[in-house]
Amino acid sequence: MNHLFARRALAAALLSAGLVAPAAAELALSANDGKVRLENGVVKTIPGGQDTLAVIDLAPTRKGQAPKLLHEINLPASIVGPPQSVAIAPDESFALVTANMRLDASDPPKQVPDNRMALVDLTTNPPSVLSSVETGLGPAGVTISAKGNLALVANREEGTVSVYAISSKTLAPLGKIDLGNPKSGPSGVAISPDGKMALVTRDGDSRIAVLAIEQDKVEYIKKDLYAGQRPYGIHFASNGEFAVVANIGIGQGDADTISLIDTKVVPPRVVETVTAGQTPEGIALSPDNKYVAVCVMNGSNKPINSPYYNALGVVKLFKVVGQKLVYTAEVQSGVWTQGAAFSADSKTLLVQNKEQKELQVLRIVGDRLIDTKQRVSLRSGPAAIRTAK
Repeated sequence: MNHLFARRALAAALLSAGLVAPAAAELALSANDGKVRLENGVVKTIPGGQDTLAVIDLAPTRKGQAPKLLHEINLPASIVGPPQSVAIAPDESFALVTANMRLDASDPPKQVPDNRMALVDLTTNPPSVLSSVETGLGPAGVTISAKGNLALVANREEGTVSVYAISSKTLAPLGKIDLGNPKSGPSGVAISPDGKMALVTRDGDSRIAVLAIEQDKVEYIKKDLYAGQRPYGIHFASNGEFAVVANIGIGQGDADTISLIDTKVVPPRVVETVTAGQTPEGIALSPDNKYVAVCVMNGSNKPINSPYYNALGVVKLFKVVGQKLVYTAEVQSGVWTQGAAFSADSKTLLVQNKEQKELQVLRIVGDRLIDTKQRVSLRSGPAAIRTAK
């Protein structure tokens, strides 16, 4: 037996005995809505449908392999709102999942606003729900600070943002930020990497609110940005120098937009807006800050006889060049495409296809976007996605 073979045999024996830790996972979380489906462009409820949270390991993609579905557990989730209703702690130890809507117990086909958020322990096997946390009405986007000590939740149905202190996988409510308009529809929320600022998209009045953060004190400074019609998904660059936002428009077949926000300057401001396509709901920045991925519904959620209908959605890739967003590539996605998330090395992109109940795996090669044909099948339709990066 040669030395290399002997070392491999010993490592395999130790691993099987539990004495050597396996390679570290790189987690992506997909919150999935099992309550609803599309029927010729109309949202229909599914009797007995179950919402879930899927835990996916992205580590295999470093070797060109497909991501691995580790677990899919039951918990409340919702497709209503931007596909950022799940957040994962920087150390991947826990997650938060909001539930924007629930079925009305007295009238099951009807959905009504919920006010719950699940706190999930990701260190157990399988992951377990530690607690159900009360939020404001209609919680949508949720974010966790880079230090892992603060969480913000956008409450769409009451025009507020809930603030929580985090310690040892427990959440302590610190109150709510009133945005001054109960119909403002706060949807997406993102905290800057330095933890000093948050941006909140306002679907109801087409603004982006700027919040100032000092330790656990969060304040709406009455400063708003105006990127486009109905800003929705939002994402900070990992270096904190800019953010990108998807402006989804009003769903009338128009070409909608995405914008780049300069967050280095005081006050922050919108410096670039470009056309992305019909309803760019999902938006994600690569961890290396070079690329912006945009999930464009492209009319795939419309009735077949609609003049705006297309059979499939589109994922578009834009390159960040200074303060410009430059279109580079696109590929077809599925029906009712939702969010997207990059791997830590910025080379793999997961895309949520709601009606196919799958995650589509794309690769970034140069400035090209390649469909690997790899898919991760889920029990329920994916509605929101996040990684720790």
